[in-house]
Amino acid sequence: MIAIVDYGMGNLRSVEKSFLKVGVDARIVTDAASIDNADGVVLPGVGAFMDCIKNLTDMKLTEAIIKSIQKGKPYLGICLGLQVLFTESEEFGVCKGLNIFKGKVVRFPKSDLKVPHMGWNTLDIKKRPPIFDGIADKSYVYFVHSFYVVPEDKDIVAATTEYGINFTSMVWKDNVFAMQFHPEKSQELGLKILKDFGDFVKKA
Repeated sequence: MIAIVDYGMGNLRSVEKSFLKVGVDARIVTDAASIDNADGVVLPGVGAFMDCIKNLTDMKLTEAIIKSIQKGKPYLGICLGLQVLFTESEEFGVCKGLNIFKGKVVRFPKSDLKVPHMGWNTLDIKKRPPIFDGIADKSYVYFVHSFYVVPEDKDIVAATTEYGINFTSMVWKDNVFAMQFHPEKSQELGLKILKDFGDFVKKA
């Protein structure tokens, strides 16, 4: 079973339905024990970085998520689930993240482009993770975000996207896959990514 972590932010039902649509056993959970017992962990969410960290901490889920990653359990981060993996965010001042990866989360610089970055945009694939099997370079996926991650270790960058600047849209290292875009909103391509993650969990 894959645990979709519910910490009070984001439309988790759409993520759960997308997994079920492709035959992957994924369930919404709210407690640390369910994370411990799961074969894989999914952390979705949209909203403020600070609220995400606060809710995870208040619900005593932070340690369970970090431990599951350290044990090598497959992890899929979506939007906020990518951002909180990093050291800190500059949203509403400096807020500390889970520090799985060194780096920070910053806001898009002021420009003529609208923020949040919302809608379809392309992926420039830098390295191909197992959950990108058959996904073509320059494929379109769906984004909704005002902040993006800046990893210190560029080797973890799996894909980038252009929106005024070239930003990291996916990272991958070992058992950790995390993306700024929303696979559950990215139609057939997104469903393929979720199915591939489910297959990766089975083999792990």
